[in-house]
Amino acid sequence: MAVGVAIVAAFLRLERAVASRGGMPLIDLALLSDAAFMRGLYAAFFFFFANLSFYLVMTMFMQRGLHIPPLQAGMAFVPLALAFVIASRHSGARARHRGTRVLIEGCAVQVVGLAVLVLTVATAEAPAAPLLALVLAIFGYGQGLVMAPLSSTVLSTVKPASAGSGAGMYGTTAQIANAAGVAAIFFAIEGAGSARLALFAAAALFALSIAACAAFLSWMRRAIA
Repeated sequence: MAVGVAIVAAFLRLERAVASRGGMPLIDLALLSDAAFMRGLYAAFFFFFANLSFYLVMTMFMQRGLHIPPLQAGMAFVPLALAFVIASRHSGARARHRGTRVLIEGCAVQVVGLAVLVLTVATAEAPAAPLLALVLAIFGYGQGLVMAPLSSTVLSTVKPASAGSGAGMYGTTAQIANAAGVAAIFFAIEGAGSARLALFAAAALFALSIAACAAFLSWMRRAIA
């Protein structure tokens, strides 16, 4: 992580040097002074930091912690996928009228879904796949509310001339967040002998990351206003 931060800092320094010599930097440096866009990038980072790893963690927990067969573990995500599609279908239109409020609400629904998941696992000796599927649908609905309009919201203040650079920065941020993830936390604690505790720790970190996403979206909203 430290090396990655150093590389990013060196890259930005190089880009400024290229611009100062009259060259064409890879990214539009003016975007770095766009407060709404930069806050949106932070929101995107924390959103993707939590959301991709979630599926790996849940799959590993169901198969290795609860000993649910792979097919049943995979089928448990079907209600989540359907809820995601339903939320995605109307979240874009709602975001055009209500802005980032819709995304913040989606983050809240995801946190509620994580809380219900932890409560279910904590109170049931061995929750069955159908029960987990219903709980996961809550998380999926919240995820759909955020993911569908997230890119357009983050890029909403970017000028058309800088659209390519802004989209590239957004995509790179998402990929870095996906690669960072929190799955390592799950595997580290699971290795100590407790898959259930590993899930609780991962869920707590997921919730913190999603809450950070909501905080930056709220901060972005103030910059746009």
